[in-house]
Amino acid sequence: MYFYVYILMNHKRNVVYIGITRNLVKRVWEHKQDLVEGFTATYKVHTLVYFEVFEDPQSAIQREKQLKKWSRQKKNALIATINPTLKDLYPSII
Repeated sequence: MYFYVYILMNHKRNVVYIGITRNLVKRVWEHKQDLVEGFTATYKVHTLVYFEVFEDPQSAIQREKQLKKWSRQKKNALIATINPTLKDLYPSII
């Protein structure tokens, strides 16, 4: 089983959300449908722009915490390494 750390953005690309899940396809779909109450639904954070895959939960949790502490500039630079145009990666994972 794999674990995923993922980054979502809103359509204006000015709001970022970082999360962790075991089922990336399902979780991003839930965000897109505003089924996840709170921050992502309020700010319409629906676009998957980055994700990493881990084999153990502790590594994924550690990485999520690390990314959440990063500056916005550093997060943007990380995202740009695999997705410089900030396209929605969701179609590529379904």
